[in-house]
Amino acid sequence: MLTSAGAVRMWARKSLAQGMMSSAARMGAARGMASMEAYEDFGKHVFSGSVADEYLKKHGASGDILNDPTWTQTHADTVAAAVLDWAVDNGANVFCHWFQPMAASGVRHGQTGQVQNMMMKFNSKGEPEFDFKGKDLIKGETDGSSYPNGGLRATHTAGGYLAIDTSSPIFLRGDTIFVPSAFVSYYGAALDEKTPLLRANAALDKHGTRLLKQLGLDTNGGLRANIGLEQEIFLVPRDAYYKRPDLQLTGRTVIGRDAPRGQEMCDHYMAPLSSATPALACMQEIQDECWKMGIPLKTRHREVAPGQFEFAPLFGSNTTQIDQNIWVMQIIEEVAPRHGLAALLQEKPFNDVNGSGKHNNWSMATADGVQLLAPNAINEATGNDDAFAVIMAAVVAAVDTHGDLMRMAIASPGNDFRLGACEAPPAIVSTYLGDDMTFYLEHFKDGKGKGAYNPGVKTLDLGTREVLPFTVPAEDRNRTSPFPYGGARFEFRAVGSSQNVSMVNTVLNTAVAEKFAEFADRIDAGEDPLTIAKETLEKHWRVIFNGDNYCEEAQAMLTERGIWRIDSGVEAIHTITSEKNTTLFEKMHVLTKEECEAREIILHDHYTGTVEMEAGCLIDMINQHIIPSVKSAGLGPLADLEAAVGTIKSAMAEIHAAESSYKKAQLARVLRLETMIDIRAVCDAAEEVVPANLWTLATYKELLFLDSHVDAAVAEDYFEP
Repeated sequence: MLTSAGAVRMWARKSLAQGMMSSAARMGAARGMASMEAYEDFGKHVFSGSVADEYLKKHGASGDILNDPTWTQTHADTVAAAVLDWAVDNGANVFCHWFQPMAASGVRHGQTGQVQNMMMKFNSKGEPEFDFKGKDLIKGETDGSSYPNGGLRATHTAGGYLAIDTSSPIFLRGDTIFVPSAFVSYYGAALDEKTPLLRANAALDKHGTRLLKQLGLDTNGGLRANIGLEQEIFLVPRDAYYKRPDLQLTGRTVIGRDAPRGQEMCDHYMAPLSSATPALACMQEIQDECWKMGIPLKTRHREVAPGQFEFAPLFGSNTTQIDQNIWVMQIIEEVAPRHGLAALLQEKPFNDVNGSGKHNNWSMATADGVQLLAPNAINEATGNDDAFAVIMAAVVAAVDTHGDLMRMAIASPGNDFRLGACEAPPAIVSTYLGDDMTFYLEHFKDGKGKGAYNPGVKTLDLGTREVLPFTVPAEDRNRTSPFPYGGARFEFRAVGSSQNVSMVNTVLNTAVAEKFAEFADRIDAGEDPLTIAKETLEKHWRVIFNGDNYCEEAQAMLTERGIWRIDSGVEAIHTITSEKNTTLFEKMHVLTKEECEAREIILHDHYTGTVEMEAGCLIDMINQHIIPSVKSAGLGPLADLEAAVGTIKSAMAEIHAAESSYKKAQLARVLRLETMIDIRAVCDAAEEVVPANLWTLATYKELLFLDSHVDAAVAEDYFEP
């Protein structure tokens, strides 16, 4: 990959010069492949594929041993020796077990935990030498009580244990090897995001494999869930960022008057990435770092809001994709300052412009790549024209039954301000299938049709000679649906940009695994798969909605249908401990009731802590910036500002006095979404009247419009004639 606009141009000129040949020389010459020079570094810093194979062969093994998790018992020393060689050859001599504590989004840099240790020891002569054994690689120990744990650990029962996750490859960055790991207590309780996901993967594999065999396909290798994660961010000038305590400490602006220009003209969306600002070079360097770590960050573009951008990778297995996305977020935050920028990952950094999401494109496939949600592929593999309809019936039932858990999984603090705001679906969990798919399943359900689903296409004829008629899918895109079907996948569109999406995919896998298990059990008992699917679709048909989810009349209609609707993120979190949901998780061996209760406490504490930080910033900004500015200007709502500080402090005292995490979070939500919004209006009114030279906080105009704020030094650095 190429890390600057100048490098792109230089490489393009070089390639053009090398490729120039006379037409006579080209005649009769064999057509060659385009140069792959730009991609040569892909995956050099991830221990998998040809990289792992090369080093393992030096120790009498091959990369194939990594395909079987039992290598941790049979070849641990061999793999450790190969990893050590690879590390040294790439300038690394440090390793760590890299894990994902709970409640990290928005507060913990990189959202991971790690203790970095040098791979060395002293010999009998007191000389240092390399030392890295299998036991060091596969297992570690840390203090479990110092991470959010919901009462699962305490200072006197603090043991936390780390075990390598063989489903995700080892990474290298800088001088350090990162070993993806699960993190559990002394008693095996999950203290992290990853462990429940691995358990949910096992449940989906077990029960999906059973059902597929009954439908005619023996998978010979199991079933896995794949995801692709789109990552939206904001990039803002770092000097302006330093003039916003709220952005620095909470990731969002708790005050701020709208700039005269917002996103009204839709002018930022997919506009050219300008070489006159640092944004393009920053994004190129981010891609370059990710590329070396085997992260195929293929797509980059501007998003809807000013200053908003997006990356998107190719899809892959869920554990690998989540690990890679965690790295992407960390790399984004670390590369941005090198270009004079600050990266904002929070869902709603700015008022009245779009926030950021992380669309979770979810699908299922067999080990040899047969897609369960691709109609032709699964029907052909099973030899059963109804296999796809049966699988879709299970998914539809899962969404209808466990829409509350889907809402819980996206209840990040930042989504308070984003869901249903014409930028993300509302908090009503329905699914869009499109007219053709709905017609097919309805006829299947009602016994009016039989056979394979053949999605239609339509032809667009623009009436021009230059642009010939072309085909497009028969189904339009419904960006208002929380969970639309997109051909071979469902897209969970409501996921927040700062989230670790492990819980999102834990819920999806567990909910669908339960329905697969129910179908398989009934088939084992002698029932007909088609009858089961038809009855299931009839029971859960209400959750299918192909209309506009932003329409208030439609929202009222869906609510009357009984579709899961939980407007409050705090209340959504509370559903994880309902009897229905603890029974689900225990039945699928994903979470115990105790683990569910701990997670509710952790998530509510995370919400409350986020609001407390925002409230504290608001107090400081009023006292240290806004009131002094108003006094200097001699105009503005001084009395209201002074009263506001006392109002916030009183609300925080009430939160602190509450007896449970749940009650604290309920009070925090009122403070955040009612009291602080009212106070924000007072602060923004002050900004409106105070002269610019007396206003000490960076404004939306200064933060959001990179293209309009390029000084001479930046232009000189980033634009080459």
